[in-house]
Order: sequence, then C-alpha cells, then structure tokens
Amino acid sequence: MEDDLNIRQARRSDLREVYLIEVNSFPYPYPIEVFLTFLILFPQYFLVAECSNSVVGYIMGSVDSDGSGHIISLAVRPSYRGRGIGKRLLLALEEIMKENGIHRVKLEVSVNNRAALALYKSLGYRIVGLERNYYPDGSDAYVMTKELSN
Repeated sequence: MEDDLNIRQARRSDLREVYLIEVNSFPYPYPIEVFLTFLILFPQYFLVAECSNSVVGYIMGSVDSDGSGHIISLAVRPSYRGRGIGKRLLLALEEIMKENGIHRVKLEVSVNNRAALALYKSLGYRIVGLERNYYPDGSDAYVMTKELSN
C-alpha cells in the first residue's frame, strides 16, 4: 500500500486522468461524458486515489431507485495494481454509503475478471445473479451484492 496515498472526492479537473485509467483498464470503456454525469449527479460517491499529486485510481458509484448503492466502475492505473488501492477505494465508498443510510450495495463484474472477483469476494460480496450478454462482445457479468452493516 502506498504511504502517501490520499483518497478524496473527485473533481472535474480529475476527469482526464480518470478517463485514461478507464481506457487502460477496460476493453469497453465508458465515454468521458458518463464520468462527468456521475460527478454532477453523485459527487459524494465518486472518489479518486491520489499518489504524489497524480490520480492512480478511482471508484464511481450511485444510488439506484430502490435506495441501494451501485458501484458503476472501479479501476486502478496498471502500474499501481496489486498494492491494495482498489480495496481502499471500495472500503472508503462503502463507508460513505453507510453514512448516507445505504444498507446494500451491488455491482456487475465480468465473469472473466478474476482479480476483481477475488477482491469483491474477499470483502464479502456474493454472486446473486448472472447478466447474459452484458458487454458489447456478448460476454457475461456476475451481479454481486453486499449488505452494509453499521
């Protein structure tokens, strides 16, 4: 884990770095406009990990119509992976969601993303469903949930 790692709310000025991490992390990245939309609608659920004044990871969440939290995207710059940054981002967002009265959080993850699946399972997320053809290439995603206790 990075000693000088700082997790904070994302700012508009972070979006270029966030988008570059997204593009380098996923085969089907969200358009940059999606990040701006979530920053406007759910600023408290959009966090970045900063190391030496550079954004090295982010997590973006929202609240669904049923009041549950939703992790939209989580990624860490490739050269910073394996250092616990994704875990710290996820735990930080879960804490903010709990403080805002959210009791359950869900996410979708590629059935082929072993690293992400291992992280989520280690933090108490359970597979509760399968979304077939979730990604543009026709691959599937697991739906995972976690109960947030106070």
